[in-house]
Amino acid sequence: MKTLVLTVTALAIAQGVLAADTKSVLGRYGQTVETTKIYRAPNSQSRAYYTAKAFEYICVNWYSNPKWLKVLMSNGTQGYVPSAKVAVLPYEVTVSRASNTRSKGLPLASTTSRGAVAQWSLNFIGTPYKWGGNDIQNGIDCSAFVQKLYGEIGLKLPRTASEQAMVGQPIERLEDLQKGDRLYFWENRRWKIGHTGIYLGNGYFVHSSSGKKGVSTDFLSERWRKILVAARR
Repeated sequence: MKTLVLTVTALAIAQGVLAADTKSVLGRYGQTVETTKIYRAPNSQSRAYYTAKAFEYICVNWYSNPKWLKVLMSNGTQGYVPSAKVAVLPYEVTVSRASNTRSKGLPLASTTSRGAVAQWSLNFIGTPYKWGGNDIQNGIDCSAFVQKLYGEIGLKLPRTASEQAMVGQPIERLEDLQKGDRLYFWENRRWKIGHTGIYLGNGYFVHSSSGKKGVSTDFLSERWRKILVAARR
């Protein structure tokens, strides 16, 4: 799975990185003027991390060579893009952190951040499923997938689905589900909660599925609703 560029949508995930009354500047907003590749090094012969579409927003920083800009990637590494392919906008990209906490000392994830988790999760569609795996690029199971994504907004979830289902605000009705809510499903074979995913809205959710051999989306059909036993926010 390729490393992904930190787009404006993914930038919302960074909310909650620092203290409540502080901000950190990540860079400036840039907008691609045409389809262009983002490279591992400031050299068009190096490996391409990502192909950005025309008019896609990215987070950029100046580089010593004026022909290139640094690009902040979603895993924290730097990529490089030809400066001629990007319009640098006069706006800073900043992150901040809410200081409120939940019971058990868990940081409070805002509605905006949870919605951004739902959007950002789609960047990892195709990551292989791996039982017990926790590598979001190369192999991960369902509970680690949810744990990793929520960790990005400062919400520290337990490792297993059954443990995670005990954390957070319970959602009692399907019509009350919001983007970013966590879904938990019963597994008859183990007679416990054994699967989890993240609600995307409009009846869809994303999960790391052994049946589909990786991260994918599914509709919350009658089959899934029959085994849906908990939802948490």
